[in-house]
Amino acid sequence: MSAPTSQRDLEDLTDDEALFKELEQEDDDDIAIMRERRIKEIQLELERRNAMQENDHGSYKEIKNEKDFMNITTSTKYVVGHFFHPDFRRCQIMDKHMEGLAKKHYQTRFIKIDVANAPFLVEKLQIRVLPCVMAWLDGYAQIKIVGFDELGGTDGFSTALLELKLMNAGVIRKKIDEGVPATKGSIFQSNTKQDEDDSDYD
Repeated sequence: MSAPTSQRDLEDLTDDEALFKELEQEDDDDIAIMRERRIKEIQLELERRNAMQENDHGSYKEIKNEKDFMNITTSTKYVVGHFFHPDFRRCQIMDKHMEGLAKKHYQTRFIKIDVANAPFLVEKLQIRVLPCVMAWLDGYAQIKIVGFDELGGTDGFSTALLELKLMNAGVIRKKIDEGVPATKGSIFQSNTKQDEDDSDYD
């Protein structure tokens, strides 16, 4: 039975070196294509990181007034916010964990606000225990971590535990964006058609 004419007949290759060269050339072409694709991905990632860094991603910043705080939570895709008091030791412990996560998770903006500078938010979000960490995805609240109870109830909780809680809430991501939908309510905006129709601004 004869080999298909579309394929090169191996018997015609009398020289093993010629076969090896042909296979090596095919591998080189595939590697070059993959390398070119990877270089483009890295360039896009660097551009994205530079843009985020200009907007304080990768750092943990204190926001001085609640209007700016609300603007950040509604205009940035992923936000984690810490409501703190400067004299509370547990708030200082939370700050250390938040600083570490901010450096690790560039795509998420990490911010904090002194509760003395946020009376409206403290009342609206019913913040009664500090530290209080909340997270938003596209302006919608995803999680509220009050004190250390959900973190093992101890001052020595691991950053990995806080990271896991935020990851499960969809506000920090693994390498691949899993597209976690915003499903929880927000004080900042509505996500239902009915609320839009019931608006007093008609």
